[in-house]
Amino acid sequence: MHTSMLPAAELHLHLEGTLEPETIFAIAERNKIALPYSSIDQLRARYAFTDLQSFLDLCYTNIDVLRTAEDFADMTTAYLERAAAAGLRHAEVFLNPQAHTARGVPLPDVMAGVASALSGSLRTHGLSTGLIVAFLRDESEESAMATLDAALALDAAFIGVGLDSAEVGHPPSKFATVFQRARAEGLHRVAHAGEEGPPSYIWEALDVLGVERIDHGVRCLEDDQLVRRLVEDQVPLTVCPLSNVSLRVVDDIASHPLPTMLERGIKVTVNSDDPAYFGGYVDDNLDALTQAGLLTRADLATLARNSIEASFADPGRKQQLLTELSVALSEPEGKHGGTPGRPT
Repeated sequence: MHTSMLPAAELHLHLEGTLEPETIFAIAERNKIALPYSSIDQLRARYAFTDLQSFLDLCYTNIDVLRTAEDFADMTTAYLERAAAAGLRHAEVFLNPQAHTARGVPLPDVMAGVASALSGSLRTHGLSTGLIVAFLRDESEESAMATLDAALALDAAFIGVGLDSAEVGHPPSKFATVFQRARAEGLHRVAHAGEEGPPSYIWEALDVLGVERIDHGVRCLEDDQLVRRLVEDQVPLTVCPLSNVSLRVVDDIASHPLPTMLERGIKVTVNSDDPAYFGGYVDDNLDALTQAGLLTRADLATLARNSIEASFADPGRKQQLLTELSVALSEPEGKHGGTPGRPT
């Protein structure tokens, strides 16, 4: 049974990472694709990762089932239903077009499928959304620029650009020109940095790419000057605890640095990253932290408020969600996030 969540936003979620084994098998059957696994259980047995690359290898194998706009719509709808069930009120989701166009899936089909699901989300689930087109950092900047050009030419509904995939050896500065272009187009900018890569990648993401949020960023604690910068500028970090454990960034949930980050005054948020692969959605992440004694009710309130303030939702929507949060916090303890946490 999940702790009831306070009204909050998810800001670090890869749609490709929401493909549950059941969905993979269902779409494969519809598209008459032979999978390299004979059963759902056999596929699940592969979800034990040693590092980021071992996860990426499996994820890329699985997304090969996605061929049509309908497939992308079904994947997105399944996530929105689960997010709404968790109590989320806003979600900004990543999509990696290069992972699909490289397989021969036309970009208009990819974008249209995702957009069709997102467009009805507020009406259907009370969940506002934003789409962030993320570039694969192990590909060239030219490929990223071509992807951005194509997405802009489609007049597709996306609010920003991101940078993800294999971090080590691919510093943010490699993508300076494409992020400059995105800024000129009025798009928001975020980047994965300081997960497996060093704190210097966080500096680069801020100073070279001009990002407004850092995705992951857990290694910032290795650099006191960087921590001071993040606190002074209130740069949001979209932290993904279960992902960090699954990919061996941290040893276990009990040793996760999130409480330290909160105590230092960093504007952290809790997110699920690739929930189908890493052991759960936002509510599962909060449950794991709470059950490990890492979060108080006050921490849960701070995390929820941070997520709303750090979102790219329009000012009216932000105010609406902050008001909802205030109302929820005024209710008796136990109704929202009432599990006892670490002592204050």
